[in-house]
Amino acid sequence: SITPASFFRQRWKDERLKFKGPMNILRLNNLMASKIWTPDTFFHNGKKSVAHNMTMPNKLLRIQDDGTLLYTMRLTVQAECPMHLEDFPMDAHSCPLKFGSYAYTTSEVTYIWTYNASDSVQVAPDGSRLNQYDLLGQTIGKETVKSSTG
Repeated sequence: SITPASFFRQRWKDERLKFKGPMNILRLNNLMASKIWTPDTFFHNGKKSVAHNMTMPNKLLRIQDDGTLLYTMRLTVQAECPMHLEDFPMDAHSCPLKFGSYAYTTSEVTYIWTYNASDSVQVAPDGSRLNQYDLLGQTIGKETVKSSTG
């Protein structure tokens, strides 16, 4: 398994939240943010996930005047990774972080990468090395998972 700490950012548009006023961005505190719909994103291969909350929940919600929302949180996910030990100790491993909506179908919520592969997922230069391992890069992809409930 792998346990990366990350800033997980999601952006969407809700036409009902458009506004006109003296500012073009509303910054909501945690109490107000809890009253607005947010995606029910979960990690399919997550064994344990922790949203950081020291000293306050590490979450941010901003609404732009056109109804675009930015929701970001500090998150640590312990993810299950398939191990292929054919060429040990010189083998390479890939550890995907697969996420999606827990309850909504693709007709209700669709995840789209905001930028190209190299910009959608960014790794801090000092956070890309682990003892005995090197992070060689990252890729992004799209997959539709069909569950028994739709």
